Amino acid sequence: MRDAQHHRGMLSLLLCVVSIALPRIIRADACKDVSVQDEMASVGQPTAFNCIYPLPMSGKVNVTWYKFPSKIPISKNIRSRIHQEQNWILFLPLKGEDSGIYECDINDTNICHRIQVNLTVFNKHWCVSGHSQLNVSDDFKQILYVGKDDSLICHLNFPNSFVLDSVKWYKDCKEIEGERFISREKRLLVKNVLAEDGGKYACQARLTHAGKQHTVLNSITVNIEKVQNGGRIPKIIYPKNNSIEVRLGSALIVDCNITDTRDNTNARCWRVNDTLVDHYYNESKRIQEGIEDYTVFQEHIFYTVNITFLEVKMEDYGRPFTCHAGVSAAYFILKPPVPDFRAYLIGGLLALTGAAVSAVCVYNIFKIDIVLWYRSAFRSPGTVEDGKLYDAYVLYPKPQRESQSHDVDTLVLKILPEVLERQCGYKLFIFGRDEFPGQAVVSVIDENIKLCRRLIVIIVPEALSFDLLRNMSEEQITVYNALIQDGIKVILIELEKVEDYTALPESIQYIRQKHGAVQWSGDFTEQSQCAKTKFWKKVRYRMPPRRWPPSPPVQLLQHTPCDLTASSREASVGVLTP
Repeated sequence: MRDAQHHRGMLSLLLCVVSIALPRIIRADACKDVSVQDEMASVGQPTAFNCIYPLPMSGKVNVTWYKFPSKIPISKNIRSRIHQEQNWILFLPLKGEDSGIYECDINDTNICHRIQVNLTVFNKHWCVSGHSQLNVSDDFKQILYVGKDDSLICHLNFPNSFVLDSVKWYKDCKEIEGERFISREKRLLVKNVLAEDGGKYACQARLTHAGKQHTVLNSITVNIEKVQNGGRIPKIIYPKNNSIEVRLGSALIVDCNITDTRDNTNARCWRVNDTLVDHYYNESKRIQEGIEDYTVFQEHIFYTVNITFLEVKMEDYGRPFTCHAGVSAAYFILKPPVPDFRAYLIGGLLALTGAAVSAVCVYNIFKIDIVLWYRSAFRSPGTVEDGKLYDAYVLYPKPQRESQSHDVDTLVLKILPEVLERQCGYKLFIFGRDEFPGQAVVSVIDENIKLCRRLIVIIVPEALSFDLLRNMSEEQITVYNALIQDGIKVILIELEKVEDYTALPESIQYIRQKHGAVQWSGDFTEQSQCAKTKFWKKVRYRMPPRRWPPSPPVQLLQHTPCDLTASSREASVGVLTP
């Protein structure tokens, strides 16, 4: 009984293992081998292979690399020396034991294709005397045409995550120097190619990947040839090994413009991954080469052959599409469009301009309230050291009509002190209330007007029907002289609307024209004695900022029903009357 149970347990475990492993094995074996590539590389160099197969895939595509015969996927950890990055397998760097067969499985929901890379690793010696160089496949062969300006290319087959830092060029183990040789990124430009320019070259490129630097050394065998039949090398005007920004999913047509001799026999075509575009995309037809067009000139022929992208896909980005014309070749690379920061910048500037205009408009509308709020919120303690004792000197006329005289006296002797002194904390000098008995009038006015920061002038229409200067009392003339000499700021208050200011002094007319006047809108009741009404806000706006003592007495706050922050600051106010 016990043995039977043991056998049943072992059988269940075996079935479990088979049920897990069998689908994976069947899935792997179901992959169709579509390509076998023989690659040779040198020990110690960073090496990369890309898994690309031009078949239309339905749905999401998974690319997985293995080393045959293991079914364990290559690690995707970028810290591993051998790891997978997107469709690439990277060797950073290559070692002798890395020789072998590497398989790339391309899976989607319906299809599985496999690409095999047969990698052979050699211990290659370069520029070591007594050792012959191995004739391996990474020795690139290139041609320079004598008598022409030509170029060599340092082939670097790595994903976009590798950043090219620098490239150095060597010939016969010595770094290339001279005016005829110009290094530009991956190209070495050779001016006026000479017969002795042939030989063994090498390009040493420094790349940065994941914060680490890697060095690639490619050897290049350069042969020198002459242009046959007195002709010349075809010149590709466009593309110029440039990049093109294009949106994903959009259509695109790119022309290859070529000039060549009239008797040329050069073939012109588009290639991708060293394969004709029409063959590479034979099934999907998503990318096609167009019909060649040409224009004949007296000394040459201008050719145009285009390549058409019916739909740009993610796999197209970063892949070089090369136009060939005889021995000449030039490519372009697609890349996603960079966000247009100019639009954001213009939008931001417009928004800032609109905000500034709005702020100015709001300030002009609510200027008085804003200034009064600012003074209240950011009030300064202490007194102003300007030698002034009063905030304003009040100057007012003596109308002949009894009703007007009563209104003026009520405004000057009752309402002004109530609002400006008791509620707002200002200090006024009102003649007839604040001078000492027995003082000479002219002396009192002359001394006190100079101690005031503002001059409040009460304007009464009836007083304008007389010549103001001729009917001014002695003290009024003294105040007027102080206005002219000291340049004191004036606050005009109209008891009633004044239509004509021609009877007033020119200085008062100028002040009225430039700064305007505040028209009394009260009715001499208690409601008119509130500092927060529109009239008193205008007067307070024209008054100097209040200075508050550090610790205002509590009893003073009881006299500020309309201004929550009023106190008895040491200030002075003067009044000017016409």
